[in-house]
Amino acid sequence: MADGSPPPGPDPVGPAPAVRPFLVTSGRVANTASGRTMPVETQVVATVAGLDALDGLSFERHDIVAACRLPQSLAELAARLRLHLNVVRVLAEDLRSAGQLTVYVPDFDSTHDASVLRRVIDGLRAIPDSRGVLRDTD
Repeated sequence: MADGSPPPGPDPVGPAPAVRPFLVTSGRVANTASGRTMPVETQVVATVAGLDALDGLSFERHDIVAACRLPQSLAELAARLRLHLNVVRVLAEDLRSAGQLTVYVPDFDSTHDASVLRRVIDGLRAIPDSRGVLRDTD
């Protein structure tokens, strides 16, 4: 709310986890087999094997696979689950190795193309605000 107070009603996501990030990842950092971390815009989606194994997965892994029934980016996933981005990166890599997530890493050249960024900005400006008013364009 504008005055800083929380919105009325229960929190739809729940409280943030109290477990320290390094405990969740056993102290591992977010490097892939290639030595590079997955970009925040990397798309992840649960596999059939992941959904079948859902009941046997531990806490955060269960939440990640369950949330990935539809494709989403690592950034969206971290925000939705209220987990540190690097924790999500490490666990997503583990889940990919186990065949429980499919990971789509964007092409480096296309993510650094200025025309793509311009189209994203134009698309965001085309979304009306809560009053139904479009944002001014440059």
